[in-house]
Amino acid sequence: MPYAECCEPLHLGLRKAATAEALMRSRFSAFARNDEDYLLKTWFAGTRPKALNLDQTTRWIRLEVLATSQGSLFDSSATVLFEAHYRQDGKPGVLREESSFVREHEQWFYVRGNYG
Repeated sequence: MPYAECCEPLHLGLRKAATAEALMRSRFSAFARNDEDYLLKTWFAGTRPKALNLDQTTRWIRLEVLATSQGSLFDSSATVLFEAHYRQDGKPGVLREESSFVREHEQWFYVRGNYG
């Protein structure tokens, strides 16, 4: 799905992610675009850092969602297992993470990730 349809409306604040997976996809795009404001805005207040130090040498290439648990409009929590493919210093890499999400006030937030 093109950025203009998938994530740009979320990044611009025109709509909220309907599911935890949609928020995960929008956050991946935000990492790829170095959109620190969006990343912090969609981070759960209880675990949100004061600032991010995004690595400008990392080029995020592709996101593969491997599994989701809950995360619909009717849920209050969710997990999303994914692999994020990237290039750093010309070398390919893969980050595998299971992210936790919560839904408060009809909005999904990223809580934390477990790597491995």
